[in-house]
Amino acid sequence: MKKILVIGSGGAGKSTFSKRLGDALGLEVIHLDRLYWKPGWVEPPKPEWRARVEELLRGDSWIMDGNYSGTLDIRLGACDTVIFLDVPRAVCLWRVLKRAAVYRSGGRADMAEGCDEHFNPEFMRWIWNYPKRSRAKIFRLLGAGARDKTVVLLRTRAEIESFLAAARAAREASAARARQLSRTSGD
Repeated sequence: MKKILVIGSGGAGKSTFSKRLGDALGLEVIHLDRLYWKPGWVEPPKPEWRARVEELLRGDSWIMDGNYSGTLDIRLGACDTVIFLDVPRAVCLWRVLKRAAVYRSGGRADMAEGCDEHFNPEFMRWIWNYPKRSRAKIFRLLGAGARDKTVVLLRTRAEIESFLAAARAAREASAARARQLSRTSGD
C-alpha cells in the first residue's frame, strides 16, 4: 500500500482514519477538502480542480481522503488501494452534528482556511441519502475501475481498529526486517 484512496459518506471518519493510517504507515496524507474549498466554501472551476488532483497523484506515495466523484476516475487509476468506510448513516449524521458543535467557532485541521464548520441541512440530506444514491454508484465504479486494486471495505469501529493495528504491525515488522538485514550485511 503506497497510494491509498479513502472514500465514504460525509461523517464516515475519512480524515481521522487517513491521519491515523498515515501515522501507522509513515505516508503523507492529502485531505482533499483542505485543497478543494476556497474561503467561504467557494468551489474551484472543475478544470482547475482536475489539474490540481492530477498533480497530487504524481507523488510516489500518499493517502488521499475525500469523495469528489468528478476526479474519482483518475484517482482510481493512480491508486493501488481503495479503503471504503461504509459506516451506517446514523453514525455519520451523529458525527457531523457533533463536528458542527465542536468546531462551530473555527475550522478543522483537515478543512480549508475560511471554511468554518456549520450546520448545513443540505449536507445532512446528502448523508441521509448516501446509501441509496451514492453507495451503489461507488460499488459500480469500484467494480469497473478497481479490478487490479486492493479494495478494503470497513463498516464498524472494530474493523477500522483492526485494520489500523494490522497496518502498524506490518510496518513494524518491515522495519525490523530492514534492521536485521542491515546488521547481517554489515558483518
